[in-house]
Amino acid sequence: MSKQNSKISKKEQRRLEKARQQRMNMIRNWVIPVIVVVGIIVFAVVQRSGREEVEGVTRASSAPANQHDATIAYSFDENPLPPMGGVHQPRWQNCGIYDNPVGPEFAIHSMEHGAVWVTYNPDLAANEVEALEDTVRGDNYLLLSPYPGQSSPIVLTVWDRQLELTSASDEKIDQFIRAYRRERGPERTATCINGIGVPNG
Repeated sequence: MSKQNSKISKKEQRRLEKARQQRMNMIRNWVIPVIVVVGIIVFAVVQRSGREEVEGVTRASSAPANQHDATIAYSFDENPLPPMGGVHQPRWQNCGIYDNPVGPEFAIHSMEHGAVWVTYNPDLAANEVEALEDTVRGDNYLLLSPYPGQSSPIVLTVWDRQLELTSASDEKIDQFIRAYRRERGPERTATCINGIGVPNG
């Protein structure tokens, strides 16, 4: 009788060990990866929510996304600073460098996709414009163009954030780009190419 009990006990031990191994495999294969993914998401959310605003930035109430109107055209005379969002054309402006003004109604759509729109008063000195071009060149989420009648020499604009500056050497330009590029637009994972316009850089 004791031998039979001993045999049953060993079988039970093997069964329990097998069940334990299955639980450990499940933890390794499912629970740990899920914890890692959740941790990454939480970290990203905390990082984004805790990011400080760049000093001097003007904030606007965030406009709803997807406000498309194929007939809209913004007037430079009525808007001394670039809009920070709002109703815009269904197509976006290709990011890059432009020597001539681009329509705000297209640039707004680019900002909706996460782009930083860098504008300058057409009277800005040539060396200052060249410095801005060096900053923007080669980045598919930076858009540079003159803005007729702009009340500040240089303005950086994203969806619901804007910064006015007087010099292309101001360190806040890089700070603004790092803080808000592909961060503020409600569709910031969308592209800023294959739209309209042919940039020269």
